[in-house]
Formats: sequence, C-alpha cells, structure tokens
Amino acid sequence: MSQTIEATGATGKKSVFEGTDPQVRVRTKKMLMYFIIFAIVMLFAGFTSAYIVSNIGEYWVHINPPMSLWYSNAIILVSSVSMISALRAMKRGNKQLTLIMLATTLALGVAFTFTQQAAWKELRSKGMGWTISTNEAGLKAYSWNNISEITGEYGTDYYVHKDGSQLAMHEGQFYAANDPTFAVPLTGKVTNMNNNSGAFIWVLIIIHILHLVFGLIYLSVNLIRTSKGIINQHDTVRLETNGIYWHFLGILWVYLFAFLFLIH
Repeated sequence: MSQTIEATGATGKKSVFEGTDPQVRVRTKKMLMYFIIFAIVMLFAGFTSAYIVSNIGEYWVHINPPMSLWYSNAIILVSSVSMISALRAMKRGNKQLTLIMLATTLALGVAFTFTQQAAWKELRSKGMGWTISTNEAGLKAYSWNNISEITGEYGTDYYVHKDGSQLAMHEGQFYAANDPTFAVPLTGKVTNMNNNSGAFIWVLIIIHILHLVFGLIYLSVNLIRTSKGIINQHDTVRLETNGIYWHFLGILWVYLFAFLFLIH
C-alpha cells in the first residue's frame, strides 16, 4: 500500500522513484537532507569565523545570556525527544501517538521562537541593540549602539574584554585588567567602539530562527501527511529526514549558545 502511494503520489501523479528499489528512495531523501545540513553548517561556520576574527585586538562586549535563552535550550532539547517519540510510534503503527508527538514538537518549536524573541527584546532594553532615529527628511535610520549606549549592569549583564582580558570598571570608567590602581582610564577608547558582539548575536539568532521556520513548515506538512495515511508504519522516510533536520537545528543552537555566551 505504501509503495503504491509513493509511486502515484498524493495527487495521483507518478513519482520519480516509481519502479526503483525502495531503499534507493530512502537513501536519496536522506542524502538530500545531509546536503542541506552541510550547506547550513558552512553558512554558520563562516559567521562564527568572522566573529572570532572581528574581536582579535579589539574591545569586545561579552553578553551574559538572559534567562529566556536558557529556556530555549531546554525547549529545543525536549522537542528532539518528542520528535524521536513520533518516529518510534509510527514504526510501531501507533498513528494517534505519532500525531500527538508531532503536534508537541511543533508547539515546542513555536515556544522556542517566542523565547528567542523575548531574549532579544530584553537585550535591546539594556542597550545592546540598535537605535532608531529620524533624519531631516523624516526617514528612519537604524544605527547599531556603541558600548557607551549599553545600559545593562556591568559584570552582570555584560563586560568588555580585549584579547580575553576583562576590563575593570571603577566609578564609571574602564581600566585595563593589569591596572589595579586605576591610573590610566581607557573609557575614551572603549565607549566609541560599536557593540559588534550584539550585532553578531542578532544575526545568528535571526538566521537560526529562519531555518527553524522551515523545520516548522516541514513538521506541519508531515502532520497532514500522517493524518492522511501518506506517512505510515511502512513508509517513515519523511519523518526520518524531518527528524534529522530537527535534531540538527537543536545541536546547532546548543553550539551557538555555548560559542556566544560560554566559550568565546
């Protein structure tokens, strides 16, 4: 039955895999997903490499993660568990549980997006985003905040470092870590620097959410396919490729979180 559905498709059209070994179809779909993942890895590798290079020899802002981002970590990990449960349930022929687990994964994906939005809103409220101004022509202009415009608490919400050495703050002035007597203030050099760290965080979060949206769309389509019986106990390759992509997004986010907020 499943091979007949695949051969004709949901609309009655013939499949490109008609007459081929079913294992060829499975391998092809998985290989295409791995190619997509490879492309995404290269994209984020470029961004993280640029992040590393940009802060060499520069005053750089380290931003401590808001609690909402910690919630994001928990949500994305739990969503992987529900995705695994959906595939296992379908392989056992439990369609109802599969639908429940897929719907749970979808809801957790949406919740993840909201926690990311909440985290960025909190960072912006502390001056780690951009400023919107209006020019003489009435047009809005967006400019990324420099370090002097950060309103968060130093040492708690953020700190500034150069080549890994955290600057000290004393009476509103920045000093080098090896200046215990606070003899030479560095404030004039530091405060005019752009908060490039915040810009990178914003770009990486937005691009990750964009890829997550594709995953949510794929989940929604597979929910419909499962309810119609197109995905069934004997034909689970779509759920398998969906799971590969979803687990990858979770691993990618954990990597980004660790890289941006814990390691670098």
